[in-house]
Amino acid sequence: MNQQIRSIIFGVAGLLVLAGAVLFLTHWAVAPYLFAAGAAGIAVCYLTLPVKDLDFRRRRLHRFNVFAGLLMIVSSGFMFNNRTQWILVFTLAPTLQVYTAFLSPAA
Repeated sequence: MNQQIRSIIFGVAGLLVLAGAVLFLTHWAVAPYLFAAGAAGIAVCYLTLPVKDLDFRRRRLHRFNVFAGLLMIVSSGFMFNNRTQWILVFTLAPTLQVYTAFLSPAA
């Protein structure tokens, strides 16, 4: 996947996740679908990132991002079941993403 396409998908997916999370609090029926589409987009962006040329530290941080994407998918599953655990699982995912953003070396 081209890097420019990946960044566009990641941006749109981030907006969908944010919109889905906010609209779920208003009990809108489409919110879990928006959140799930965004979570899938973020997970796809992380899973298709080439890691062949990365050093050990960057690979470890990449695994954290992949785990964060998978946590978002699990969180969307909790949203569909109307369980409140989605908030806890979703909080872990951005926390991992912020952690990797601050620890990743400048490219």
